[in-house]
Amino acid sequence: MSRDLSAPEHRRLMLDSVRDYLDQLAEEGLEGLPAERSRGTSQAATKVVPRSSDVLSPTPAPRPAPAPIELLSAYPGLEKTATLTELRSFIGDCKRCKLAPLRTNLVFGVGNPDADLMFVGEAPGADEDARGEPFVGRAGQLLTDIIERGMGLRRGDVYICNVIKCRPPDNRNPEPDEVATCEPFLMRQIDLVRPRAIVALGTFAVQALLRVKTPISRLRGNWQEYRGIKLMPTFHPAYLLRSPGEKRLVWLDIQEVMKLLGVPLPARGSSR
Repeated sequence: MSRDLSAPEHRRLMLDSVRDYLDQLAEEGLEGLPAERSRGTSQAATKVVPRSSDVLSPTPAPRPAPAPIELLSAYPGLEKTATLTELRSFIGDCKRCKLAPLRTNLVFGVGNPDADLMFVGEAPGADEDARGEPFVGRAGQLLTDIIERGMGLRRGDVYICNVIKCRPPDNRNPEPDEVATCEPFLMRQIDLVRPRAIVALGTFAVQALLRVKTPISRLRGNWQEYRGIKLMPTFHPAYLLRSPGEKRLVWLDIQEVMKLLGVPLPARGSSR
């Protein structure tokens, strides 16, 4: 295992990377920084196009701000992973934190690798740990209903993952060291998917992504920003199972997401 870099070493690594990049631009005869690529060029041509693309806005989304170099450098080579498949292979049979001996399966993420919309939850539960897939229990079925019956999309059109990839014992909240261990992987997932919007599900996911302690009841329904991406905080489906009266609030939040993405409200009784 590589040693942890000190703060000065992190700064020196970042400055060296920026200096190398500027030198490369000078060699190519460019002055200043190039404009960002749109989603419609180069790499995007090789990505899977969702069948729901006919209802999504054609306006390209700006590329999310890349994950900080010092964070990705915790795992040398992580920044070179070019696809979600490569990222999953890089993570491997992860034993980087104390949750590893307790899990049945590592729960990476599922869905469209070029999704405009990403859902981020807290951590796997018992059903997810057993199957190795996020949101497959009762809360997962409710999330699927929100996506398919509410939004008129398919579950496979979006991308779904969690802040951490292994189930905490007794479904407790992830601890800070566990979040820190998984954070570079979540950031790389976001870099590779390049969503136009993120729906953060529940208190812990919202607080972990935004690095705040504000209660979800004060944040939900109000657009936030995560590294240049629009982020909508809302209640976790598991909470809705216990408090079904709050479903109407989540539906209001989801409608705001649909407006951003240009997804029309489906006719009642229709399904895609």
